Amino acid sequence: MKNSTLGRYLKKHTELLVKDVGIEAACELTGKSKATLGRYYSDYPEHEDRFIPVDAVAHLEEAASYPHVTAALAELKGITLNFEKSRRNSEENTTGEVNADVIALSQRFAMLMSEYHQSIEDGVISANEAKRLLKETQALQQVLIGMKIHLEVGQD
Repeated sequence: MKNSTLGRYLKKHTELLVKDVGIEAACELTGKSKATLGRYYSDYPEHEDRFIPVDAVAHLEEAASYPHVTAALAELKGITLNFEKSRRNSEENTTGEVNADVIALSQRFAMLMSEYHQSIEDGVISANEAKRLLKETQALQQVLIGMKIHLEVGQD
């Protein structure tokens, strides 16, 4: 991945992280101003070499619903993270859970394909269409992670 593409990718995930937490809360958690946080995800040429410090990422991801920047860095290295907000501690028969996962996986994949079909009708995927495709892709990824966890638990 070229540096400019890498930078845009990281800035996009930084923006997702800040917006997940909320700009006001992000300012409080990091001790940074709105303007400074905005520069960390700005795509203007004068800010292309400014990135959010790792300690700020740690503070924000602690409050966020998802570790956006950490996940982006992992993806860039080909690493898969297991992120599940509500891990169950109970010992259960995983057969039913895996069956439910397969159904959810099929439904999510169908939704992704539907979004994709609608997006390419005019031959161009707009920014909004790309956002919807990304959202469906992330939802599909979460189902796969849940299925992976259920299968791993079933092997113990």
